[in-house]
Amino acid sequence: MHDRYDDMYEASTRYYVQDETMESIARHLQLSRSSVSRLLADARASGMVRITVEAPEGSSSPVARSLSMIFGVHVHVVTVGETAPITSRFERVSKLAAALLRDCVHDGNLIGAAWGVTVSNVVPFLERRPLHDATIVQMNGGTNIRDSSARHVSGILQAFSAAFDARIVQFPVPAFFDYAETKQAMWRERSVQLVLNYQSRLDVAVFGIGSLHARVPSHVYTAGFLDQRDLKQLRTENIVGDVCTVLLRADGTYEDIELNQRASGLTPAELQRIPRRIGVVGDPSRATAVLAALRAKTMTDLVCDDTTARALLDLVDGSGPVRRQRG
Repeated sequence: MHDRYDDMYEASTRYYVQDETMESIARHLQLSRSSVSRLLADARASGMVRITVEAPEGSSSPVARSLSMIFGVHVHVVTVGETAPITSRFERVSKLAAALLRDCVHDGNLIGAAWGVTVSNVVPFLERRPLHDATIVQMNGGTNIRDSSARHVSGILQAFSAAFDARIVQFPVPAFFDYAETKQAMWRERSVQLVLNYQSRLDVAVFGIGSLHARVPSHVYTAGFLDQRDLKQLRTENIVGDVCTVLLRADGTYEDIELNQRASGLTPAELQRIPRRIGVVGDPSRATAVLAALRAKTMTDLVCDDTTARALLDLVDGSGPVRRQRG
């Protein structure tokens, strides 16, 4: 086994650093070319080799720098173009988010994962990075009366666990309780308090930004988590979106929204305790919700595409001066 790891390391160094051909490496290691190819593939799968592709403009573009200065966050932008189909936009952004997350996590970390359309798109691009003593923590409940969404949530958690060799802490409670009093009673249960304790000590978190008006519908508003009366209340209270199922107005306020007393996700104030918070969005139609999430200081890192970044900056410019914030 040690000999194979030595061969993986030498093959990777010669191929990726010294720019040798597979034929040359095969001769040096006295192996076939196909064996060298398998060594390189195994080196990537094991985490020995990590490949990062930086967009030409990307995070150093004027738009990204402006957003970073305004909101005090790291802005990671992938160039897609205005005419790209939404599927390509989600794919490019998800790849960038997966690579960023992979570089952020370390041994012993508590890693928070929220469920949703965006995070489920990130999952296929997670590359293996085996960690020691890491834990994946579900950040918001995912059951409702129409569909428990257990398969959706479980699939996300399992994928994170497989990528990082991490144990899983699930949070088997509703996304929204029927009554605030029920949530308060559940929060006193020892089993729930155990999960809440994990959530309060997260090192890294990744989540999407839900929107009431997204081109790709947010799971929170289309999968039975809220009934018609609740959806009407969202419009009455001028809700534009959510982070971790905690609802936000355009100005980033959330504390006095009645539905949030029934929501099971981490509030922006609770998120702010997490050192690294990665918000992911690949849809320009979510710009209003993203602006609300930034104003609520939910993230330290924003991962998005260039069109969404420009739409976000246009909103800022069109709404008057915005005070610079710290993440």
